Amino acid sequence: MFENYELEILYQDEYLVCINKPSGLLVHKSMIDRHEIYFAMKMLRDQIGQWVYPIHRLDKPTSGVLLFTLDKHTAKLISEQFREKTTKKTYICVVRGYTEASGLIDHALKEKLDKIADKNASKDKEAQEAITEYERLDTVELDFAVGRYDKTRYSLVKVKPQTGRKHQIRRHMKHISHHILGDTNYGRGEHNIFVRDQFDCHRLLLHALSLEFKHPYSGATLLIDAKLDETFSSILDSFFPQHTTQSSLL
Repeated sequence: MFENYELEILYQDEYLVCINKPSGLLVHKSMIDRHEIYFAMKMLRDQIGQWVYPIHRLDKPTSGVLLFTLDKHTAKLISEQFREKTTKKTYICVVRGYTEASGLIDHALKEKLDKIADKNASKDKEAQEAITEYERLDTVELDFAVGRYDKTRYSLVKVKPQTGRKHQIRRHMKHISHHILGDTNYGRGEHNIFVRDQFDCHRLLLHALSLEFKHPYSGATLLIDAKLDETFSSILDSFFPQHTTQSSLL
């Protein structure tokens, strides 16, 4: 899938490089997917001819803005912004049902441990604070029977996580019973099958739309945004035609 694939670079200078990570690509090598041979970190390094340092993570099925630095000192400076929660991350997703117009999900999450990579980690840790803010942008009702309902409803939602727990947005949307479409871990199988069969959608409909942070040296505010891929754009065309432009989502 990613053989000879050229990553879309959204921003680059002598200290930073930001890409639009495609859905299905791991950020770096992981014991969880030992069979995978393609990783954003290695692909970007080979593409620009420089070593890169990942600052944050995106789940393998999630697409969108992913930030790297080009040296360890810059990585330390940017990582401090993430720890101090001065960065702003915005995601877009499609979920089952009609959500509230807006809301704040304050629901602590237990740390997700991998059976292989985290086999020696403590399993008795208390749940960690996790907060997610969301805003409903649009809704749609389709004349298709899914599950026990004659028609099916979906919402287009903008999400701003205030904390960075593993799978936070996916788990929080499940917590309020508005599962993200295409989520094979936390979603609803009947809806995943529906969008796969009817709309040829074979991906998680969660996208890191933008990342805002301060440049570590100039102090300038950088707002980096990433466009949706063809599959996600096609879903918006079919479900939410009022929100097919990047400006309508930001």
